[in-house]
Amino acid sequence: MTAQPTSFALFAYRQEPGCFIHVLLNGLDLHDKGHKVKIVIEGPATTLLPEIETLDAPLPSLFKQATDKGLMDGYCLACATKLGAKDGAKASGLAPLSDMNGHPSMARYVEQGFTVINF
Repeated sequence: MTAQPTSFALFAYRQEPGCFIHVLLNGLDLHDKGHKVKIVIEGPATTLLPEIETLDAPLPSLFKQATDKGLMDGYCLACATKLGAKDGAKASGLAPLSDMNGHPSMARYVEQGFTVINF
């Protein structure tokens, strides 16, 4: 019996490229298996956005794949601003998310039927 597709919001918090790679790998895997996926870049992970293209493989390629498939929902505007990554985050082409006092609201995803997973 095949499981019904579900929706997942993957929140990436860590500034560690290896951790971010796993967020992207899981997001792509879930998407490829028919699930709805949105990836949100939060906290210290926003500082990776300005340097995404200069990081070691496979991160740039996975980020492009996730972006091309529409999985990247955006980044935390408050965190990117506070951590000095706002311009680089903006240049990434991702949407700034700020619906909860400047931060992305997990409640919004839950209300839309997403299961929230924090990395």
